[in-house]
Amino acid sequence: MAVRVLRARGAAWAGGLLRRAAPCSLLPRLRTWTSSSNRSREDSWLKSLFVRKVDPRKDAHSNLLAKKETSNLYKLQFHNVKPECLEAYNKICQEVLPKIHEDKHYPCTLVGTWNTWYGEQDQAVHLWRYEGGYPALTEVMSKLRENKEFLEFRKARSDMLLSRKNQLLLEFSFWNEPVPRSGPNIYELRSYQLRPGTMIEWGNYWARAIRFRQDGNEAVGGFFSQIGQLYMVHHLWAYRDLQTREDIRNAAWHKHGWEELVYYTVPLIQEMESRIMIPLKTSPLQ
Repeated sequence: MAVRVLRARGAAWAGGLLRRAAPCSLLPRLRTWTSSSNRSREDSWLKSLFVRKVDPRKDAHSNLLAKKETSNLYKLQFHNVKPECLEAYNKICQEVLPKIHEDKHYPCTLVGTWNTWYGEQDQAVHLWRYEGGYPALTEVMSKLRENKEFLEFRKARSDMLLSRKNQLLLEFSFWNEPVPRSGPNIYELRSYQLRPGTMIEWGNYWARAIRFRQDGNEAVGGFFSQIGQLYMVHHLWAYRDLQTREDIRNAAWHKHGWEELVYYTVPLIQEMESRIMIPLKTSPLQ
């Protein structure tokens, strides 16, 4: 009981001191400031949870962004080769891969095959297209398991590799479809790891942005991942040389609207990477 009395007296003394120190006209302001400060902190915390309003979707982004007129599926392969084996690796690839590409029994096309020049070194990149989607992919894989030459190729290749990975991709509806082109060209593969849930926004912005990058016929293809590393976007570009690349990219900044689209797409990206690649002699993209 004595403790309670002391606490009550202390609270009364503190309240009296506050009233004596601050004029009565300031007390409502102090209460208002305290309440406003609390609300500001609460609002700031809530906003940190909801940075971006995302519209609810009633369909998969693959159905909203991919080309409707085709059912093409793409496979992108990255092979990290032992440095001392790169020449031998390129040789067997140029002997075997074109045979699969040209064989009508395989519903697939070799879109392009490259070595990385700038970026991750001693790396080979292959891009395949499967006409007919997943059933075509399954058919090709099944037939290759019965292809003796391909099995020997895979065994020889395995001794030359340090690591490998692949992704299955769809192509954006607003991008060019990759078609063979003559050279000589260098190719840039720009890869973007997007924040989960932002693929629709990316597609909406780039559906407008791509028109700023068509003047020099540099746009080859644009893809987004379905299996493998998810929320990945790959843009493939062709240039005559590195200086042409620099000139074309700088020219885009002088076009009204380009800077705004870049401004809105950058926050969607978690990581990005650029590879400059040189096509092998048997690549349809030269």
